[in-house]
Amino acid sequence: MTSTPNLSDDCFAPINDTALFPTERRTDKPRFLMLYGSLRERSFSRLSAEEAGRILERLGAEVRFFDPRDLPLPGSVEDDHPKVKELRDLVLWCDGMVWSSPERHGSMTSVMKAQIDWIPLTLGAVRPTQGKTLAVMQVCGGSQSFNTVNQLRILGRWMRLLTIPNQSSVAKAWDEFDAEGRMKPSPYYNRIVDVMEELMKFTVLTRDIRDHMVDRYSERKESRAELSKRVNLSKA
Repeated sequence: MTSTPNLSDDCFAPINDTALFPTERRTDKPRFLMLYGSLRERSFSRLSAEEAGRILERLGAEVRFFDPRDLPLPGSVEDDHPKVKELRDLVLWCDGMVWSSPERHGSMTSVMKAQIDWIPLTLGAVRPTQGKTLAVMQVCGGSQSFNTVNQLRILGRWMRLLTIPNQSSVAKAWDEFDAEGRMKPSPYYNRIVDVMEELMKFTVLTRDIRDHMVDRYSERKESRAELSKRVNLSKA
């Protein structure tokens, strides 16, 4: 047998097939929060997110948008500011998210980053993003780029979101939408459909086992050590 002397047997757990494949599953609509990174009246990141939202609704999801207008800069107000509370409540509500940002100066916009920065890793005992799904999208004013989606992936990983493999990057976005703000038929539109299909599948597959998927050996070990310390102190 392989020797693992550094493992704490009390905290180490084998893969639990029963937990991974529950017999009872949620039947309510998967819930998605859409975030976009521009305040312009004709915002192509918002228009892209709206197209993505329509596709998710066709797939059977419930979709809500957060309007970033009037959201203060991170750290400039207290956490009970109405726009901050609205954003955080939506993050708690959702099963997954779609982040859609323009690329400006080779990166995501400050509007996009501010929204993400207001989302905490923990809210009391609740981890609002951990184990939820994420799809990343960007729009470009010129040729196709992937700088922004790559940066969004880093942030998604940092926030312990299950970021799906597929992604969308729309080049020359100003030419991909009609006068009514609807996206024209194109390979770019088809890719958004692909991404939303994948997001929906990953969400349905994982939302019932979210807590189990992010149950970590290191945290179990740390929690056990803290519990043991408290018990020993109470006996002293």
